[in-house]
Amino acid sequence: MRYRSMFDIIGPAMIGPSSSHTAGANRIGQLARQIYGKTPSQIGITFYGSFAETYQGHGTDRAVIAGLLGMKTDDERIRNALEIAREQNIQFSFHRGSLEGIHPNSVRIELGDAGESLNAVGISLGGGRIELIELNDYNIRLSGDYPTLVLEHVDQVGVIRDLARLLAEHGINISHMEVDRKQRAGQAIAVIEMDQMIDEELLRQIEETKPIFMVKQLEVV
Repeated sequence: MRYRSMFDIIGPAMIGPSSSHTAGANRIGQLARQIYGKTPSQIGITFYGSFAETYQGHGTDRAVIAGLLGMKTDDERIRNALEIAREQNIQFSFHRGSLEGIHPNSVRIELGDAGESLNAVGISLGGGRIELIELNDYNIRLSGDYPTLVLEHVDQVGVIRDLARLLAEHGINISHMEVDRKQRAGQAIAVIEMDQMIDEELLRQIEETKPIFMVKQLEVV
């Protein structure tokens, strides 16, 4: 693993006890919430590996729920996240799962609401560092360390080229990009990490670019 600064080892400002089991889990929840776009009414959480063995002792359950409620890693309310979720009539459940080859600190998040759903798999890499590695059955890599665009589009020639050109014309530098598709000429996803957030006007232009049919801009978590 490559560490970019001492803060990758120390971890973020947080409500503990663990940067990997608490802060990392919270950041995964924050990313899932931003992609979902609102507070979910139904939440299913499946922990794997070390997460499954220790999630109650390390407060991983509270940390993920807190992230899904929009609380950051240093929010004092993390300790009471489960009670706060119940007060908001949010239904949630926790499960222990087992999968061959999955990272030891992994969690699957399933969110539901009237007519909308999301599933995502996140891993905690230590020191608060994370990655989302699955989103709605696409394979992705999303760190939460940079402003990010998540776009669903039709898999066809020129979409990524036109999108990259539009960002370049507005002075937006791409630091990392991932693209995955479910089938040729079917639906595809692009995850674009950038050096800065884009403004509302550029976001509107991207939303109106065909054949892109879903755009979410994520803040750093």
